[in-house]
Amino acid sequence: MSLYQTVYLGLGANLNDPIDQIHHAIAALKALPDTNSEVKVSTLYSSKPMGPQDQPDYVNAVACIHTRLQPLDLLALTQKIELDLGRIRKDERWGPRTLDIDILLFGEQVLNLPTLSVPHYDMKLREFVIYPLLEIAPNLLMPDGLAIKELQNTVPLNGLTKI
Repeated sequence: MSLYQTVYLGLGANLNDPIDQIHHAIAALKALPDTNSEVKVSTLYSSKPMGPQDQPDYVNAVACIHTRLQPLDLLALTQKIELDLGRIRKDERWGPRTLDIDILLFGEQVLNLPTLSVPHYDMKLREFVIYPLLEIAPNLLMPDGLAIKELQNTVPLNGLTKI
């Protein structure tokens, strides 16, 4: 029997009632197989889009789950949640979307696979990841030993606001 891993997930949406999309995603995370149904979730935040600015602001949150799933199995299930909630995958990077679920951290693991990089490749630069993560895990250490608290000194809020 494998042990539970603590996994942090970034949630984001800016189409089709984004707050509702995030709430549906959280409900789906609670129902994942081999995963504890208790999901810790940050406050919802409003953030400016990363890419093209001619799209609505995003609603973001960070969730913490405890799972026995393997990383690629969790990735497949989170992508299914995205699709079930109307996500259409396009080549456009940073475009508008109904839901985005990113695996930010998976225990202490460091993965560089063709379909999954953990820690998430850009999480240390994203205010909509760092501040919600600080809220639910203020003493978190990244796999490289960097304290999440240290990142708030280098990542500006950039208009990030609690909803």
